[in-house]
Amino acid sequence: MKDLTITQVKEIIKKESFSEEWLDGLRNDSRKGVQRLILEYERKQENLQKQKDLFEQMKTFEKEQYCKGVRLVAGIDEAGRGPLAGPVVAAAVILEESFFLPGLNDSKKLSYSIREEFYRRIVAEAVTYGVGIVHSHEIDQMNIYRAAQKAMLSAVNQLDPVPEHILIDAMPLEMASASTESIIKGDQRSISIAAASIVAKVTRDRMMEEFHQEYPYYQFNKNMGYGTQTHIQAIKDYGVSPYHRRTFAPVKDYI
Repeated sequence: MKDLTITQVKEIIKKESFSEEWLDGLRNDSRKGVQRLILEYERKQENLQKQKDLFEQMKTFEKEQYCKGVRLVAGIDEAGRGPLAGPVVAAAVILEESFFLPGLNDSKKLSYSIREEFYRRIVAEAVTYGVGIVHSHEIDQMNIYRAAQKAMLSAVNQLDPVPEHILIDAMPLEMASASTESIIKGDQRSISIAAASIVAKVTRDRMMEEFHQEYPYYQFNKNMGYGTQTHIQAIKDYGVSPYHRRTFAPVKDYI
């Protein structure tokens, strides 16, 4: 193995273009740089296996339906129930039974770049997906709970083909066309709901970034409408925008 430079070994490991026999032989290489590369590779593989195990664990609710012969299982989640500004956005997603995306989890636990990458994968590979949006003025008219339900119903009604069973993150939802199942912390326990959480959050975050272009002093591109100290101070200094929820405290105090 010593006829290979450490740089060459690194490139081979990076491409994973080697056999287990080659790797076993490499373990006898006394160079510290080589041993460090082996350790990094093994840690990466261990982490990947953990992600695979978690992914399979998060397919439990979907597998229960597959075993019954149900194939079109949708996951629903929403983003934006708590902010002072912006819409509440819901997404509904039906994944292929063979779909695999290690690392898929609750959107809030993922970095911006990972969410964007996963979003592209999900919308490209999903059987179907839908997005429902309820804006701030509607939220003020009907309250946030009903608005979130409306967004969810809108999202699921866009699905084609129509789902046979629906997994929902915490909130109960009645659908005439399919059976439903409400799961506490569903975005951490179901791949379908986790996928929906990513589609909902990325969609909403992009909208808030657009709103920031109109009203930069609220810093919607950073706080996504949540009540940070700088956001609340901006409301005090500039009043409210058309995107603020006027029935939410402390927004209603500055109208």
